[in-house]
Amino acid sequence: MNLKSKTALAVLALISSGAFAQTAPAEPESTLGYNIGVVSNYSFRGITQTNYGGAVQGGVDYAHKSGFYVGAWASNVSWVKQFNGASKGDYELDLYGGYKGEVMPGVGFDVGFITYQYPGNDSGAVGTQGYANPAVYSNASTNEVYIGLTYGVATFKVNQSMGDFLGNANTNGSRYYDLSATIDLGDGYSLVPHVGRQTIPNLNNAADYTDYALTLAKDMGNGLVLSAAAVTTTGGAFYQNQAAPAGDGKYISKTAAVIGLKYSF
Repeated sequence: MNLKSKTALAVLALISSGAFAQTAPAEPESTLGYNIGVVSNYSFRGITQTNYGGAVQGGVDYAHKSGFYVGAWASNVSWVKQFNGASKGDYELDLYGGYKGEVMPGVGFDVGFITYQYPGNDSGAVGTQGYANPAVYSNASTNEVYIGLTYGVATFKVNQSMGDFLGNANTNGSRYYDLSATIDLGDGYSLVPHVGRQTIPNLNNAADYTDYALTLAKDMGNGLVLSAAAVTTTGGAFYQNQAAPAGDGKYISKTAAVIGLKYSF
């Protein structure tokens, strides 16, 4: 074996032993992501926000490797006018921030704050539906704090309002319990079962209800996700008995299907 052959073998040996292996890229200090999508029906906690019509939605999220994050998300809505009887309030803007970490290996936590803003809405104002003394409705914008725990595929989260909840007067302390799971089915498919419980004080329990959802999603690649969901509620006479002012019989908490397409980049 000549010198050149020995040298070549030595180089191959070094490569195979990992001597020239590149160091794994360092975790970025932060990430910034965007998303935009459409849904056939914007359903929030089992209640339609668009009278079973479509919605265009989009958001932005910033996350730091320390665990802190902030974000914003927006969608068109119709319930502020249709349900609360306001003359203004056509879209929703959510602003949120929090911190994620681990309680122990395998158990994650998430604590934060979210505000649901309906810019310019006049729910509960003079001349609108429910304006009285005492008032039935108040301004629709709502603030909540939340805490969640994740173990394996399951997540349990509790949100509590700080002030009136979605324009219902004297409902400070409204609470929502959310139990969900994300099950990887392989080949880009995932299944998300969900059950939630909304409690709203000072309405004689008429507004308390449970919602259920089952979502099947398909990751199409390149940031595109297609989803189909079935949503329904039980209880909540306050919601079950309310229809759009047009009298079309579309109760805002009936069983419904939701088809969605979302692009993240």
